[in-house]
Amino acid sequence: MLVVETIGKIRRAHFVEGKAIKAICRDLGISRQTVRKVIRSGQTSFDYHRERQPLPRIGPWEGRLCALLEENVARPARERLIPTIVWPDSRGTHRFKNVIHRMQTIL
Repeated sequence: MLVVETIGKIRRAHFVEGKAIKAICRDLGISRQTVRKVIRSGQTSFDYHRERQPLPRIGPWEGRLCALLEENVARPARERLIPTIVWPDSRGTHRFKNVIHRMQTIL
């Protein structure tokens, strides 16, 4: 993501100082495609937001994990399971990495 200061540096170098795109890329350590995009557009910021976060590894088990977590929330505080204990129950015969982090992300 480009900040306004970097966009200003690119435009100043190109329009005021007359530097070539390649020279700007070398000086700032930015790709030529990015420098071209800044010079050609009149935008002051470039943002990208995903509409939907893909969960490729956890996708097949997402329903089961959500059910386990909802059951866990319904339990009394003393009987609740921590994610490391929910993990072996949800695993079954399949394994997937970073499940604890993903489970906390879903919450």
